[in-house]
Amino acid sequence: MMAAAPAPWLRPAALAEVRLGITTDEIDEDLETAAKFLRQYGLEEAELRSIWGKYNTSHPLDKIREAKTLLDGYKVRTSVLSTSFFKIPLPPDTPEGRAVLDNQWSLLDTAMERAKIMGTDKIRVFAFTYKGGEKPDLALYPRIYELVSEAARRAKKRGMRLALENVGGSYVWTGAEAAALLKAVKEDSLGLTWDPNNAATAGEKSFPDGYKLLDPKRIFHLHLRDFKPGKDGKMEWCAVGDGVMDNLGQIRALRKDGYQESYTLETHFKHPLGKAHASKLSVEALLKIIEKV
Repeated sequence: MMAAAPAPWLRPAALAEVRLGITTDEIDEDLETAAKFLRQYGLEEAELRSIWGKYNTSHPLDKIREAKTLLDGYKVRTSVLSTSFFKIPLPPDTPEGRAVLDNQWSLLDTAMERAKIMGTDKIRVFAFTYKGGEKPDLALYPRIYELVSEAARRAKKRGMRLALENVGGSYVWTGAEAAALLKAVKEDSLGLTWDPNNAATAGEKSFPDGYKLLDPKRIFHLHLRDFKPGKDGKMEWCAVGDGVMDNLGQIRALRKDGYQESYTLETHFKHPLGKAHASKLSVEALLKIIEKV
């Protein structure tokens, strides 16, 4: 298996400074197709979420080893293993609720086992969700912080780090909520997958305002894409460069603050020609931005 040669117009130094990758299933569910796409652009990082039609945590270990061998052949590293850990409503503290949590702890164990095989110490997780249209129950935050702390302790014992993503409909959606989490959860194995685009959908000026609230040393991973106001006033995803997200400013700020971890294009927006084309438009725009960093 030969790795595809990177496009000759790319400046290798720029990609060494900004470790850009793409969430592979936003290119294609077939991992080899995604790996070829990454190498076409000289990219050596990949965020693994769904591969071959299933969440990575649903695959048997032999399939995960196959994924590692395949990516090694294309000289692509796994930057972070994405999971759905704690992307559920907070279970009540009842026998039934504790059974739900037991399943989540098993999911975390499963994820850590697979992350080790894939050669990454970073696992994307969440901080529980609430129903759309509702407001978060502020009284639940202490228990959420307690459970996230416990997850971070379990991860540290296994040599892993949890990169908790701020996401819509979660108790950690904005930069302000992410900052409060980091203040409450002291474990150094817990950090963020900072997604300024998600934070913006909550109405926050995520960059620079939300970002300024965060401890940059506890940002373990970054999601990049773009958004713009839709016809109904809500934010909608779009190709990088077609929206209002200041990706150049965000990357420059992170680098100024000493960030040396990975970046992922999480394309999200839909294109009539398919998701690979959507990722193509955005990654080409991002590479031009990175050249300016």
